[in-house]
Amino acid sequence: MNNSLFQYLIVFFLLPLINNPAHGQNGGMHPEKQIKYVTQQLKNKQERYTIAYQELLQFADKAIGKPDHSLADFSVPGYYQDAVGHRTNSRSLQSDAFDAYALALAYRLSNEKKYAQHAIRFLNAWAYKNEKYSEADGSLVMAYSGTAMVMAADLIKNSKEWKKADKDQFDKWVTMVFRKACNEIRNRKNNWADWGRLGSILTAAYLNDQDEIQENIRLIKSDLFDKIADDASMPHETRRGNNGIWYTYFSLAPITAACWIAYQSTGENIFSLSQGNRSLKSAMDYLYHYNLHPDEWTWFEGPNVGSPAKWPGALFEAMAGIYNEPRYSAYAEKGRPIVYDTHHFAWTFPTLMPVRLSY
Repeated sequence: MNNSLFQYLIVFFLLPLINNPAHGQNGGMHPEKQIKYVTQQLKNKQERYTIAYQELLQFADKAIGKPDHSLADFSVPGYYQDAVGHRTNSRSLQSDAFDAYALALAYRLSNEKKYAQHAIRFLNAWAYKNEKYSEADGSLVMAYSGTAMVMAADLIKNSKEWKKADKDQFDKWVTMVFRKACNEIRNRKNNWADWGRLGSILTAAYLNDQDEIQENIRLIKSDLFDKIADDASMPHETRRGNNGIWYTYFSLAPITAACWIAYQSTGENIFSLSQGNRSLKSAMDYLYHYNLHPDEWTWFEGPNVGSPAKWPGALFEAMAGIYNEPRYSAYAEKGRPIVYDTHHFAWTFPTLMPVRLSY
């Protein structure tokens, strides 16, 4: 082989690998490098990880004995029209999705077949029974709760325990029901779009649909600096009365998770983008400040605030690794091990599964 041809091959094949640190990894919520890193920490008996792992196993073991709550029609009325009906039907998917996710993650970290088998049981239940979503909040709740079903499926997709026919049925459900719901709302202006994009890019990564991965990245970048104002507030969310701080978190959680999937899938780092003072980091800092100082919140008197153990602790625990921000870690540390096990699923196990641009 002559030198010029050899140099060409080096440039053509190796440079993309060098420039794209995520190349060759799965593009889901838990890339292989992260799983290997956590597995090594557990072998080394690092306390942060062993404590969080034991809590995960408690959730997984409890899930083994639970029945599924699948519905043929995931009918979720608007919260402000029928709060009881909204919560009741939402909980069916939220409970099963979290259990499937906890089981699947326990399987990947322990390699115990029983966890894969029961994760598959929950995935099959929805894949074979659920045919649609309906009513005012059906698409939104499907999007922000069903994310955990896709995360679970991605974790066990190579398991021999998952029969091909069952996996094919799940792939059909995730395409025809879940992704349909996500894509239906991903062009909206507020957090509905953010959850739609997260669900859509998760599904695209799971199915290895490169066109849809790129489309969701385009959508995220298309209005990121409209969502974040010059003062780093998020106008679509701050206007939500006494829940303005919560909704700011509820928008940033799926945006950052979608950016994480984008980075793992393509190597594109949306976390670092900025336009003047408008950036994900400035919005995170805004949330951090006002969650600690709600008396300074000018949008509404006496806003609701979160805690380290749930929201926004889960988000700060995750983003501490992306931005190398000690303040975020110090806040989250008070709630460790953090598990966000209800309602919506973006950063669900951030203490156990740390998020970094490189491991």
